[in-house]
Amino acid sequence: MKTRIISAIIMIAIFVPILLIGGKLFALVMSILAIMGLYELINMRETKKEFPFLMKIIAYILVLFFALSKSSLIVFSSNLDYRVISFIIFVYLIPMVFINNTKKYNLNDALFLVGSTLFIGLSFNLIIITYNYNILYIVYLLLITILTDTFALFTGMLIGRHKLAKDISPKKTIEGLIGGLIVGITVPSIFYHVAINSHLSMLVLVSVTAVLAILGQIGDLVFSSIKRYYGAKDFSNLIPGHGGVLDRMDSIIFVVLGFILFLGIL
Repeated sequence: MKTRIISAIIMIAIFVPILLIGGKLFALVMSILAIMGLYELINMRETKKEFPFLMKIIAYILVLFFALSKSSLIVFSSNLDYRVISFIIFVYLIPMVFINNTKKYNLNDALFLVGSTLFIGLSFNLIIITYNYNILYIVYLLLITILTDTFALFTGMLIGRHKLAKDISPKKTIEGLIGGLIVGITVPSIFYHVAINSHLSMLVLVSVTAVLAILGQIGDLVFSSIKRYYGAKDFSNLIPGHGGVLDRMDSIIFVVLGFILFLGIL
């Protein structure tokens, strides 16, 4: 726990200045994290079967492109660029014909790379665009994620008795979830009301915040499920006491993806 706390303090000390400086620096850091996240996914998948080296290089280039796509926008655009989607599909599926060896590269490999590129690229792109739109939204979303995770952990340690999803994440408890949600809904809702929009109905605000907090915990479980499938404890050992990039970004990824669904309400 001591290592975990020290690592958390160091991460905060590094990230807060980046958040305050923003601009291209923030976009650059998020794109680097996107590449690292994809690396962790690919590395975990390769415990079962390796990808051709060239396909991995293409994946890193594409996720970087996707993460930085329209990264200078200061407004949200819900228009889906089918050209990008089509290009990604072609890039991953066409090589199956030329490699012509299903043991080296097959449909499962191609679809894994398609899904991973879109998932990671879109998620980090949304983080960048959300920041550009309003830094206070990022603070709001981070408060939901950090407070829910932190108080779920401590509440679970203190009074946790009933397992939440023992086959996926054995340490998570229902009591921990409830404790995390209470703080992870209350404080961010107050922050949003005071700092962003005091005219929004508190019932709507609290309801949306509650959904986002729950999505964050579901995201944590989804990524835990991926790790369990591959028989791993963490995605990597990059951050002492915390694991890898995806171990730390799992909740915020789902919260940001959920946030875009409620943007017209908030």
